[in-house]
Amino acid sequence: RIDAGNFAWGSENCTKKVRVLDVVYNSTSNELVRTKTLTKNTIVQIDAQPYLQWYMKKFGVDLRKKSKKGAKDAKDAKEAKDAKEEPEEKKNRHVIFKL
Repeated sequence: RIDAGNFAWGSENCTKKVRVLDVVYNSTSNELVRTKTLTKNTIVQIDAQPYLQWYMKKFGVDLRKKSKKGAKDAKDAKEAKDAKEEPEEKKNRHVIFKL
């Protein structure tokens, strides 16, 4: 049974070895989904943790946190408060422009 593999996040140009959690869809047969058989062009669900860690390390943004509509003003106030207490960590020029 294959339980891990290399998967690419194409838009971010990132490839990680991750666990295969489940077979979600197979165009050939639902029997292959029920038995969790991996074939070519099978859609699988994978563990996202390695990608989340990579994204956090590269961009400094936690993808698991959900922001609310009115949270932007509160976030600005919180950032101003935090800026007084702690010095801001250095970020790449590329990261600053991306944010």
